[in-house]
Amino acid sequence: MSLGDEGMLEATRELMKDVITLSSTASGESELLPAGTICRLASDRFNINSQLEHLQAKYVGTGHADMSRFEWAVNIQRDSYASYVGHYPMLAYFAIAENESIGRERYNFMQKMLLPCGLPPEREDE
Repeated sequence: MSLGDEGMLEATRELMKDVITLSSTASGESELLPAGTICRLASDRFNINSQLEHLQAKYVGTGHADMSRFEWAVNIQRDSYASYVGHYPMLAYFAIAENESIGRERYNFMQKMLLPCGLPPEREDE
């Protein structure tokens, strides 16, 4: 890259800093934003939403917009019990704390995974 190209690049950067876009906020007031900010905000929002959709499709426990509080709590409890069963030192800790054998604690956690938060509440159909 020659010195002329670097000078042209620097001049272009300075011009881009000076270009501004008018945007309105939620309160109705207007504020000045650097050019390209609105495009970046929209693309960031799309990127975040697509990442969230990908995670929700890949992992069941990440939830979705229509998930109830009960379903969320069940996912959390089941994840916790699965972690306790899967990590032997944690399982041993619970066994010692409750004065039970490790096998009995594993069995108890597996049973608790069936209905970790009790029966589901009745749904209100709208």
